[in-house]
Amino acid sequence: MVGTIHTLLQPSIVRTGLLPHTSAATSSTYKPPSTKDIPPVTLTNIPHVDSAAFKPYLTQVGSLYDAFQRAKEGNDDNGSQPVRHRQESSKSEELDDILNRGLQRQPSAVAPAPQYGSSLSSPIGSPLQSPQSKRRTSGNVGRRVHPVTPLSTIPQVYFDQAFHLENPRTFDIVSERSEVVRPVSGVTGLDGKGTNGSVTAPGPTGRKALATNAILQEKLSWYMDTVEVHLISSISTASTSFFAALGSLRELHSEAADSVTRIKKLREGLATLDQAVALGGLKIVSMRCRRENIRKLGDAVKQLREIVNGVAHCEEQINNGEVETALKELDDVERLMAGECSIAALAEDKSDPLAGQGKLQDFRGLKALEGATDELSLLRHRIGKAYEFRFLEALLGDLRGHVDSVSPQITLQRWGTASQRSRGEHSRGPSALPAYLNLEDKLRFSLRSNLEGLTRSEHVMPAATAYRESVVREIKSLIRRHLPSSNEDDNESMLSASTHGGRQMSQQEKSLILARNLRALDAGDAEEMFMKIYAAVGEALRRLGVQLKVLLDITSGISNTPATAGLRSPPKSPNNPTLGNYLDPKMFNPTSLTNMQEEMHQALDMSSLLGQAVDIAQTQITKILKVRSDQSIRLPLRRFLRYFTVNRLFADECEAVSGRGGTALKSVVNGHIKDFVIQFGDLERQRIVAKMDVDRWDAKDFGNADSSVLSRILEGSTRDPEPWTRDFRIWEKENDDVDSTPAANGTVMNGAAASVPGKDKVHSATVDEQKYILPQSAMSVLKGVDSFEHLMTGIPSMTQEVALNLLEYLKLFNSRSAQLILGAGATRSAGLKNITTKHLALASQALSFVIALIPYIRESVRRHSSASGALMSEFDRVKRLYQDHQAGIHDKLVDIMSGRAAMHVNAMRKIDWDDSSGKQGVSPYMETLTKETITLHKVLSKHLPEVNVTMIMDPVFSSYKEQWSTALREVVVKTESGKERLLHDVDYLKSRLCNVSGARDIGDYLLDIIKEKVVASKADATAVEPPPADTKPSI
Repeated sequence: MVGTIHTLLQPSIVRTGLLPHTSAATSSTYKPPSTKDIPPVTLTNIPHVDSAAFKPYLTQVGSLYDAFQRAKEGNDDNGSQPVRHRQESSKSEELDDILNRGLQRQPSAVAPAPQYGSSLSSPIGSPLQSPQSKRRTSGNVGRRVHPVTPLSTIPQVYFDQAFHLENPRTFDIVSERSEVVRPVSGVTGLDGKGTNGSVTAPGPTGRKALATNAILQEKLSWYMDTVEVHLISSISTASTSFFAALGSLRELHSEAADSVTRIKKLREGLATLDQAVALGGLKIVSMRCRRENIRKLGDAVKQLREIVNGVAHCEEQINNGEVETALKELDDVERLMAGECSIAALAEDKSDPLAGQGKLQDFRGLKALEGATDELSLLRHRIGKAYEFRFLEALLGDLRGHVDSVSPQITLQRWGTASQRSRGEHSRGPSALPAYLNLEDKLRFSLRSNLEGLTRSEHVMPAATAYRESVVREIKSLIRRHLPSSNEDDNESMLSASTHGGRQMSQQEKSLILARNLRALDAGDAEEMFMKIYAAVGEALRRLGVQLKVLLDITSGISNTPATAGLRSPPKSPNNPTLGNYLDPKMFNPTSLTNMQEEMHQALDMSSLLGQAVDIAQTQITKILKVRSDQSIRLPLRRFLRYFTVNRLFADECEAVSGRGGTALKSVVNGHIKDFVIQFGDLERQRIVAKMDVDRWDAKDFGNADSSVLSRILEGSTRDPEPWTRDFRIWEKENDDVDSTPAANGTVMNGAAASVPGKDKVHSATVDEQKYILPQSAMSVLKGVDSFEHLMTGIPSMTQEVALNLLEYLKLFNSRSAQLILGAGATRSAGLKNITTKHLALASQALSFVIALIPYIRESVRRHSSASGALMSEFDRVKRLYQDHQAGIHDKLVDIMSGRAAMHVNAMRKIDWDDSSGKQGVSPYMETLTKETITLHKVLSKHLPEVNVTMIMDPVFSSYKEQWSTALREVVVKTESGKERLLHDVDYLKSRLCNVSGARDIGDYLLDIIKEKVVASKADATAVEPPPADTKPSI
């Protein structure tokens, strides 16, 4: 009321919401209300009204509007009705569309019913006024239709789905930015405050007050009237179809009620029929079904009884060892559990109480029979173990029997023949098949039956695995069988028992005893042990390969069914196999056969199993070889070559069987070979040094044994002599008399001994038709060279190392002989008084003999070595060393004779040739000179070839000629008798040395010098001064 009075007191321009032109204060007698006087307006959320809330209103309006419509249609004439109907239909469609959008966006925008009165009094006019009322009020005026205000005049904000009046922005738009309370500036008091004590309000903002904004209120009323008009138009348009549908719905409701009544009557009739007819029939069917179930239960009980009895019978047969019958019974039990007839029932119908009856039940899914299933699996496993035992017994028994039946000599001979064939050497061996290929049909049949049993008992994989493990154990057992005992011998058994306190020896103690016993074996026993072990393991590996091939052949042959078998006869039912088909291995399940073959191939992989067996055997043998390493490298040459050969043949056999090289075994053997070569070279050098130190350098008889050695060395340049290759044939018994080969009919051949006339009948060696009288040292070096070449032939892979040791051996002989002869070391080592011409001649002969042998040795090395260029140059260098040494010996002889000649020249100069009282005849110096020269020639001719004698005597006589010619020219002869004495001495020299090779004209030359001398007179003789007695002739 206060707000209304305040509005009326405002100027007219203020009531309209416009700002006044002046802001003068009101009369002081009136105090406008302040903000404190106006109660605050609490903003609340406008509730959202659902469209279902308008249902009662629409229902009430619908019935009223229906009566209104019928009255209107009765009053309208026939001419104007279609036009009005079309107009109302178009308006109702537009109103319905707008109303739907308005109600969906903001249901609260629809004004409540009490506002209809205000809208009818709006100046624009009410759209609810019917055309009849307008026509009545207009009197005789023609019929007029007022246009309906379109909805587009209403602001779009009212149709927004997110329209919320409490939203400040929405409220600001709806209120057209009007102020809820417009502040009015009050009168300022003396204290600068308004009359009410408030602070002076701010100046006008230019916005209208909401309470006094009449135009806004009229707009809102207008908007509501417009919506109401469109709503009424839409309702009037849709009322006809709505009420027609309502009538149809009522008719459907009456028809549905009639149908429900009929259905109720039909159900009552059916219930009577059900009680009278259907329940009796169902009872009969139920009883028949029960009888069938009871029959099935009885059959199931009988089937279960047969299963229980079959399991018990099967277990009894397994205990009795009847595994074939037990396996058959077990298959029948499993077929009964699976709901299939047994094989025996199909073969003999009257023997089985279940034969000819209905379909059997499948009991495999019953939880109560899980224990029975486990028991059947256990029985099948026991049957499989029985077949596994038979399978292993057959294979291992055959393996042991074959190994025991073949002697080691036959196995080693087969290996040697194969080795020679691989090297391109064709040797005639036995033409029969090896023993390991002979397999009896009985074993094949046994393996086939056992494999079938293993397949049916589903035990193929465990049996194959057990076979692999048994093979490994058998290989170890074969090796252990031939080893010496790992226990103390009988003499030490009591002491061992008292020492150990009667306890069992540990594995380590047994290993130590076994190692000690292995080292205690002599060379022959150790060789025999290795041959037996290698032959047994080799035959076992070969037989194992044949067994694997037979097993794989049998497993492959089981599934080889004829290709036309299925075409000649119709396929048989898998549920009703016959007894013949069951026993025929070709009628096995293809899937089980395939699985069996895959398991067998996987478990018995030939390369894998053979490789594993070879690895186990070589591992065990390698341990034995390592234990005997010290004994092996100290074996005699022939024993070591046989040791090497048997290891090489075994390694080749293992590689041929499994394709594996056996690195560990070869490494150990190669290590033994290298150590042996080093030890052998040292031993041979020590031996030749010992032989040379005790040698007195006398000529020794070159016997038949030495001739055989020389023949082998000479033959070794072109091919390997038979005595050197005899050690390869380890299957033959060892012959210790291999060197006793006499010369044929006394004929002197290359390398044979030739007798030299004399007291001792010393035989000489012959090389290239050249004879050599040799000392003991030369014969010793000959045997050493033979040993080195023998080793080189036996182990061609070590030719390089053996050849280097041989070169060192030859160099040692050369240097040691120089020390003993030229250095006079033999006077201390062998007790010689001095080094004579004979010693020098024999040393030269020994050097010539080795020089003659070096080309043959070099060619032998070239044959066995692939890269021999450096070695050949080394042999040439050694040959030059020998030649230089021999030339030094020859120079030594020449120097000796030259010294003797100088001594005799000095003696000749001291003689007074003119002294008549002197001794008549040949002078002693000349007799000694000629005797020494003849002796030298005789010794050289006896021990050296003619060429070498000439090479020595020529320098000797040249020295004689030079020294004596000078001395004779210097001699002064005063008398004829003195000259005659000189002539007599020189003539004696000529007569004695005329038959000596190399002397030639030395006598005549010296005679001419003496004859040319002139006998001087006494006066002249006093004038000539003779030379001093100690003057030496110049050379």
